Order: sequence, then C-alpha cells, then structure tokens
Amino acid sequence: MTSRNVTQQYPALRDDIADLSTRRPLPGPGLEQLDPFLFLNHHGPQVYPPANQGLPFGPHPHRGFETITFILTGELAHLDSGGHESVIRAGGVQWMTAGAGVVHAELSPASFKHAGGPLEILQLWLNLPGKLKMTAPAYTGLQADAIPVLQLDQGRARVHLVSGEVAGQRGPFQSLTDTCLMSVQLSAGAEIELPAPLGRQVFLYVVDGDQVSVAGTALNAQHLVALDDSHAGVRLTSQGDATLLYGHAAPLNEPVVSYGPFVMNTQEEIRQAVVDYRAGKFGEVPGH
Repeated sequence: MTSRNVTQQYPALRDDIADLSTRRPLPGPGLEQLDPFLFLNHHGPQVYPPANQGLPFGPHPHRGFETITFILTGELAHLDSGGHESVIRAGGVQWMTAGAGVVHAELSPASFKHAGGPLEILQLWLNLPGKLKMTAPAYTGLQADAIPVLQLDQGRARVHLVSGEVAGQRGPFQSLTDTCLMSVQLSAGAEIELPAPLGRQVFLYVVDGDQVSVAGTALNAQHLVALDDSHAGVRLTSQGDATLLYGHAAPLNEPVVSYGPFVMNTQEEIRQAVVDYRAGKFGEVPGH
C-alpha cells in the first residue's frame, strides 16, 4: 500500500462551554483553517448527572457554511427557523446547510435532562464556496440505523459512511460540495487504506485511542492530523481500539472572512449578514 504522510499534528485545546467539556483542534495555534474545513468542536466525553441543565446551545444564527454533527453517545435535540425538529441519538448524524441564513438551537431533550447519562458530540463546520453561500437553508438528521457501516479488514475496521463513497458504497447525505465524511472505529490489528484523491484536502481527527499510525507515524489522541498530497490513499494501522473522524474535500481557495457565526468572502458580506439577522430575515426558532 502507498499512503500520504503526516506533516504535523495539532492538539485539541480545552475550551469548556459552561459545564460542557469542550476541546477544539480547529482553529488553533498555527492552523487557522484546513480549507474547506473551518472548525471542529469535540464535546465530552462526560457523564451528566440526573436533573441537569443539558446543552447550552440556545437559538443562534449561521450563514455561509454547513454544520455536520456526529452524536457519538447521548442524544441531541435540534430545532431551527426552517421548521425542522428532531432528536438524534447515539450513532446518528445531523447535516445542516445554513446557506443564506438560519437560526437553530441544539439542546438536550427533556428525558436526558431528567435522567442524565454519557454524552460525546463532534461538530464540524464545512465552508461553502461563494456561489453557494446564499443557497436555501436545509437540514437532514439521520439515526444510526440509516448510516451504512462498512466492515473492512475482516471486521477489525468499521467505517460509518456519512457522505461520499468508500469501497463502492455511498453515504446517505448528499453534499453540495462533494465532500466525503465518515467516522471510523478501529480495533487491535486493523490495517486499512482510506481514499484520499490527489488534490483533495484530507481531514483526520483522532477522537480517542493512542495506538494508531499513518504510514508508520504514530498519531496522538485528540489531535488533528495534517497530511501531504503525495498519494491517493491514507494507510491506517492500529494496535488497539480507536475512533477517528475522517473525510476529504476539494479546497475552495477563496477568501475567508468570519465574524462569529457568519463565514463569508468579504467584510461587506459580513456586515450584510449582521443587518439581515437583526432585521429578522433568518426567521425564529418556534417556541424560543
């Protein structure tokens, strides 16, 4: 097998939000973005006690990009100004296109706040090109049983395919930018090669597990791994259990101007986003 090589590893720095344990590898020191990947929050793992306040993400706006949320453990309630409402449980994924503008809330359902329990969530922000930034908002939430699991290397590797194609199978989410995304579970002795077409940006984050390597280079847990563009695959081996977030996408090579929850190409577009949001053009979350 041939493989891309590791060029650098970036740690996920602790940045708790209220009582929610949070680590963030992107953006971070020395890495502003990994075009077109903008942002990753790793919430948990932690255990919420009974009678907790739940997640702290009340109604807030977005414009100009997409959010993909992986619920590893626990559950997540979604509400947005487009009228979408769901509760996604462990193993499920939410894909929201903010596009021209949306207000959404990500909260814990009443049952979780009452009983508590384990929680671990990954949220990735994926940039949209200028020509798609004002596309209509959209939302899809799928439970674990709707996401195909590819058993590779005699079951020592399990690929939960969210979008794009691996080994002739396609994920259920249709990406506007042909982005491929998956979560990968490895056990001891696993050795697989994941696709990484030349010219595409690879996204590789080690959620947990400290016995994984790429092309012979050991990876650190809770680090974002930067790779070169030398080959059309990434060879992963593991001597123990590990969970990874993996994907690849075409770089946009466009200016990125951000202001909080808005990501556009120019300062003027940011100013317009603020004006439009304050004018109520993004709508409201029902009941909030």
